[in-house]
Amino acid sequence: MSGFDLGNIGGMRSMFQDRMRLFKEQSAALRCTGAAGGGLVKVTMSGTHEVISVSIAPAAMDDRELLEDLVRAATSDATRQIRTELEKSMKSMTGGLPIPPGMMPF
Repeated sequence: MSGFDLGNIGGMRSMFQDRMRLFKEQSAALRCTGAAGGGLVKVTMSGTHEVISVSIAPAAMDDRELLEDLVRAATSDATRQIRTELEKSMKSMTGGLPIPPGMMPF
């Protein structure tokens, strides 16, 4: 009868830790740029959700409320892109096994 090998738990744990370390390194290196207003505002973030840069075209500076909305929208766009990329990366690392949302490292 074949089944789960309890003797291999340590090896599986070590493999999982290695994969998580690699995932964290890849996350830190990931860069996504969100844009709003047809590119008037661009926000680049890392996979750890750190804002790397913000670019605002001069034409966007005439209307403060619009500019605030564009910055918010560009940041949200970058955040969505990061989440999508991290989910793809996590799926490839777990072999497609579903991970409950609270267990994701992001």
